[in-house]
Amino acid sequence: MSTKHIVLHDKAFRLMIENSRLEEAIDSVAAQLNRDFADAPTPPVLLCVLTGSIMFTSELMKRLDFNLEVLSMKLSSYQGTSSTGEIKEVMGLTGSVEGKTVIIIEDIVDTGNTIVELVDILKERGAADVKVCTMLLKPEVYHKSIKMDYVGMEIPPAFIVGFGLDYNELGRNYPDIYVLDPDYPVK
Repeated sequence: MSTKHIVLHDKAFRLMIENSRLEEAIDSVAAQLNRDFADAPTPPVLLCVLTGSIMFTSELMKRLDFNLEVLSMKLSSYQGTSSTGEIKEVMGLTGSVEGKTVIIIEDIVDTGNTIVELVDILKERGAADVKVCTMLLKPEVYHKSIKMDYVGMEIPPAFIVGFGLDYNELGRNYPDIYVLDPDYPVK
């Protein structure tokens, strides 16, 4: 059973998307990937963008029935509830992408600054092709030219936590997604 509200640090969040809806979206994305990579001549690389994408990557991998490699990398652009606009590479790629098809696995794409930086990094390191797979997309704020190849669901431009997403490192462990609720009293 889902909790209706959670409190993280000094902010309250209310239930926005229950896990069952997230699971349906993951099923849909996995079906698309299975169709597109069933006959891939070489195994693609799933690139888990840490730390937010851990839950999505884990759930997605369970549903994929083609051979694949898994790498990770950590980039950061958020401080508190807003993006700093500056992308920092906190942890480099955990393996080589040279000559490989890379499927970026993101928890959420909003401004797209991280995706643009990540695609550039992967191309510089020799990736043959780069696809973007995101659990959540904020289409109202995403205005970059890089195509989202696989999208679990679209959401409005609000600050959210849960299912891997955090507020100053708290909230990632909740199976549902919660949205900031400024009207809920914080004790």
